[in-house]
Amino acid sequence: MSFTGTQQKCKACGKTVYPVELLSADGIDYHKSCFKCSHCKGTLKLSNYSSMEGVLYCKPHFEQLFKETAKAAEKSSPMLVTVENQAYHKSCFKCSHGGCSLSPSNYAALEGILYCKHHFSQLFKEKGSYNHLIKSASIKRSAAAATAAAAPTTASIPEV
Repeated sequence: MSFTGTQQKCKACGKTVYPVELLSADGIDYHKSCFKCSHCKGTLKLSNYSSMEGVLYCKPHFEQLFKETAKAAEKSSPMLVTVENQAYHKSCFKCSHGGCSLSPSNYAALEGILYCKHHFSQLFKEKGSYNHLIKSASIKRSAAAATAAAAPTTASIPEV
């Protein structure tokens, strides 16, 4: 019997992640020992981490580092939340599945539809990862590009 290995790589160290040491957060794979706060290097758990633009933080450092930024943004636009270049009223920034209130550090979006991380995981996670979503998105992009390339162009015909 031969072992075929895995294609999953840890985002933190770049090495292969085997199933026994795999931790998947926000659809990204890590070794359990590499899942650390980028500020204090403390080991994180799925229940005590936050992330900003793909960078991991423990909850205390996330609040310490980004609380002032959030306060300044709230003062300039107290009724709006802006994520992925889209502005939402705070009262409208909710999970489309369960109506849960969202925050910029605790949401996921798929094809422009917002979800809380809990419902996103519940609805879309398969066998510990979101790889099927990445494949599906890639197929949709390829199909859209092929359709655009195959569409006939209309040339103007000169009048006689």
